Amino acid sequence: MEFIQQNIWTVLLAAVSGLMLVMPSFRRLGGIKQIGPQEAVLLMNHEDALVLDVREQSEFVDGHIAKAKHVPLGALAKRLDELEKYKDKPIIAVCRSGSRSGMACRTLRRAGFEKLHNLDGGMIAWDRAGLPKERK
Repeated sequence: MEFIQQNIWTVLLAAVSGLMLVMPSFRRLGGIKQIGPQEAVLLMNHEDALVLDVREQSEFVDGHIAKAKHVPLGALAKRLDELEKYKDKPIIAVCRSGSRSGMACRTLRRAGFEKLHNLDGGMIAWDRAGLPKERK
């Protein structure tokens, strides 16, 4: 106890560091896996994963992953029937940074989809990895 009192800042720093190390594990709860751009490409090429882009129309036309299906997050709940045929396939949800696509994954999970992946860092990470985009 005396050690903790004398080294409170060191102990707090160690506790915060440990918490930061385990936080990414909590993000995977619910079967929604966070993946990087390279893992997304592997899923697309080897498991025929659907890329679901949940950004707004203006963002989508500015550049998106090839063959991505565009369903803005705000319309996702109403358009779940369009995705029914992909229920047994891997789905990679994509947005600008990974936030909206995480929400999309939770919506899909509640609708019974199981093979869900969130592109961690979204299109920002995709661009940083130097991967191609198409424009329509």
